[in-house]
Order: sequence, then structure tokens, then C-alpha cells
Amino acid sequence: MAGGSRQPGRSVTSKVLSILGAFDAAHPQLSLTDLARRSGLPLSTTHRLVGELERWQALSRAPDGRLRVGLRLWELGQLAPGRMRELAHPWLQELFGTTGENVHLAVRDGLEVLYVDKVHGRHAVPIVSRTGSRLPMHPTGVGKALLAHEPDWFVKSYLARKLERPTAHTITEPGRLARELAAVRAQGYALTYEEMTLGSCSAAAPILVDGRVVAALGVVLSSRRARELTRLVEPLLSATAGISRACASPPASGYGP
Repeated sequence: MAGGSRQPGRSVTSKVLSILGAFDAAHPQLSLTDLARRSGLPLSTTHRLVGELERWQALSRAPDGRLRVGLRLWELGQLAPGRMRELAHPWLQELFGTTGENVHLAVRDGLEVLYVDKVHGRHAVPIVSRTGSRLPMHPTGVGKALLAHEPDWFVKSYLARKLERPTAHTITEPGRLARELAAVRAQGYALTYEEMTLGSCSAAAPILVDGRVVAALGVVLSSRRARELTRLVEPLLSATAGISRACASPPASGYGP
């Protein structure tokens, strides 16, 4: 691609990646000005590179003129390793059929959970997680299920941070959170009550393969029905056990999301 402005230490590839990296689940569409700001590039450079990305169909225009990820990138994304997602999806569908509630699959990516699959219906409670989105670990059911099975050094490092507090119900005290993670590890599942979003609660369980946590499966329902949360634990654990068995003989390339 044609070069952009002269910025020391930044190659054309770096600039293009900055543009593509400006999009996320919270910003699926951006104006050219916002794209330049989020990518840290001059407007003229952004305009020039966006033109080439549009011609290659890596970016496209929404009806209002804002930019969004194009079909060519979506097509390439389908080639990414997805064994975990492929193996787990039938179980997500079955769990949704049993409960009628939002079901999602997540993996740990750094200090966050990355949602890699989701099954939901029109009548299920609206939730903030979307496939491809990221959330903090400690306020989410899937995050707690993952965090509880990480090595001690990782948990200690995580708890030593200043923890986000999305709602007044979020547990951020390190000692209390450590005790809850120990309980999650002992009982095999996590429960949350309006810690990530007011109006919703969740149950989640880890997917373990050879004793190693590779993902977590969660079910979310309205807080008005919080008393029903415990009844979701049995079908949830049945689903995670099924996924664990399906993953027991992974290919040499690993699980992938």
C-alpha cells in the first residue's frame, strides 16, 4: 500500500494495523475523524490508507457514511482456528434449548474474557456480551470460572490490580474475591448477581481438559428470576462435561477459540 505520513518508527503495516485495531465491539462503525483519532494517525494518512482498504474490501461504508469492517476481513476471519468453537456450539444450542436463556462461550485473553460464541433468543434478557467482545474477568460468571482455575501467581497478580467496578454489586475487595474464587474452584461453578450489569445474573462453569481450563460456558437470566439460577447449574455442568469430552483429543495445533 502507498505510504502515509512520515512518522518515525511506524511502518505502513503498523499504520494499517492501527486502523484495523481501532474497531472493536464497542466501536463497530467509525467516522474518518474518529478512526484517525483512535488509530493515532494524521487525518490525511488515515484517509489515504482507508481508500486502499476500501478498495480491497477490508473496510466498507455504512449507509450513513461511517466506516466498518468489510467482507474480505470477515472472510479471512473464518479461516482462523476454531476447533473449540466448533466442538462447543452444539452444546450451546442444546443448553439454550433446555433453558431458553442466553448462553455464551468465553476464553481468557490477557486480563479479560473474550466471548467467542453465543446462542440467544428474542425473549431472553438483553446482555452486554457479544461475540468478539471483551469484558473484565471478576464481574462476569465466565470470568470467575476461568480465573478460579488459573495458576496462583496469575490470580494474585490479577487481584493486586485496581479492579473495575461496573455496578455497586461488583466484588472488588481482594480478600473477598479470593474467597469466592476458592468456592468456585471447590463447587465447580460460579454464580453472579448484577455484578456486570444491573438486571441480570449468571451461572458459569469452566471447561477443563486434562486439568487445564480452556474456556468457560455461561448462562444469563433476568435478576427477577434469580431464584431460578441454581436450577441451571445441572444442565450447565452437563454441557461443560460434554464439551470437555469432545476436546479430550485435540489436534496438534491446539484448541483455538
